[in-house]
Amino acid sequence: MLNLVSILIAIDCVLLMLVVLIQNPKGGGVDSTFGGASATQMFGAAGSADFIEKTTWYLAAALFILCIVAVFIAGTGAPDLTPIVPDGTTTPTPAQ
Repeated sequence: MLNLVSILIAIDCVLLMLVVLIQNPKGGGVDSTFGGASATQMFGAAGSADFIEKTTWYLAAALFILCIVAVFIAGTGAPDLTPIVPDGTTTPTPAQ
């Protein structure tokens, strides 16, 4: 399960990087390198910026949630100091 969450985190990170790189630094719309003219026709000038901004926020929220889920799945990783024998009693420690 942790492997699946790790893969989803990696995919989310790559998508988040791409979405951030597509944004125009001045907030004016989609960069022309990535098809700005067609995106402007599809969403409108303000619509493309809103869509990219919402996508950025959703991907960032998904990354946050996936990281929290990964921590809960992984646990603390601390070993149990008192091993349990199958009958439910603890193992005796040898005398020194």
